[in-house]
Amino acid sequence: MRCEKTLTIVNKLGLHARAATQLVQLANQFDAQVTLIKGDKEADASSVLGLMMMESHQGEQVTVISEGEDAEQAMDAIESLFVGKFNEEE
Repeated sequence: MRCEKTLTIVNKLGLHARAATQLVQLANQFDAQVTLIKGDKEADASSVLGLMMMESHQGEQVTVISEGEDAEQAMDAIESLFVGKFNEEE
C-alpha cells in the first residue's frame, strides 16, 4: 500500500532536532517506509539528521510518502503530529 500527502509545517521552529526526533520515533512504530520530500531534497523518516538537513521551516510544504502494510496508519499519525505542531508550545 502507498499513501502520499502534502503537509504544511505549522510549528514555529520548523523541523528542528526535537520535532525530527518525534517524527522518527513515530515513523518507527509502523511497518511502513516513510519518506519526506521538499523541493529537490528527500529524507527518510527514520533519520533525524536526514530530516534536519531538509531545513524545513514554518509555512513550508513537504510531501510525505508512506509505503508498506501500515502506510495509512503511519500517514494519519504523521499528519496528526504536523497538525498538532509537534506538541510544541507556541
